[in-house]
Amino acid sequence: MNEIVLECRELSVGYDKPVLEHVNLTFTAGEIVALLGGSGCGKSTLLRTISGLQEPLGGEVLLFGESLYGLPEHERGKLLRRAGMAFQQDALFSSMTIEDNVALPLRELTRLPEAMIYEMVHMKLAIVGLAGLERRLPSNLSGGQRKRAALARASILDPELIFCDEPTAGLDPVVAAGIDETLKKFRDVLGSTIVVVSHELESIRATADRAVMFAKGTIVADGTIDELAQSKDESVFEFFHARAG
Repeated sequence: MNEIVLECRELSVGYDKPVLEHVNLTFTAGEIVALLGGSGCGKSTLLRTISGLQEPLGGEVLLFGESLYGLPEHERGKLLRRAGMAFQQDALFSSMTIEDNVALPLRELTRLPEAMIYEMVHMKLAIVGLAGLERRLPSNLSGGQRKRAALARASILDPELIFCDEPTAGLDPVVAAGIDETLKKFRDVLGSTIVVVSHELESIRATADRAVMFAKGTIVADGTIDELAQSKDESVFEFFHARAG
């Protein structure tokens, strides 16, 4: 449980100028970590950087002990196959069935026979509660079902690490609770480490083993949910208590 799977060392992220600087963080195997903060604080930009989608402005990302952005592109791609990504917008291909959407990474990145791909896809869809909906198009699913399908695709290669951007945003509480249970299932059954960007306090309380909060270009809190809820920092207090009211 103490194995470090992801580490940020003096990491600075942003576009023309940094939105977060000198970020030092570690993520250990089998934990769900929530990245919190107000709009524009840099949490989604950080997620893009640590998931290999955006070059940092400075510092280093160590993924499974290797410098992610210090690797040649093809080596970086191989390393990133050990991680999965579920985007805020589900990013499913509208012309493909749910089954084919989830199977896509297996068909693109492996040489597994179709019979095995079929079994793996159906197993993952069952885990996320979509058994029986395999042949539907994304347009014929609810928003929550599309989010579940995206999580199934993100997990299809049995990644050690899963990145999720706002997985419960815009969902009603019952549907959001189902997504939360799916994330915990990935942690408990598959042993995945999960890094989640979220502003949904109920989901954070239900899933996160640990939370990191950002404000004013830096980390203002890092600890358990209970520890952050008792923080005296103004921005942390506002996040946990203004919303609770």
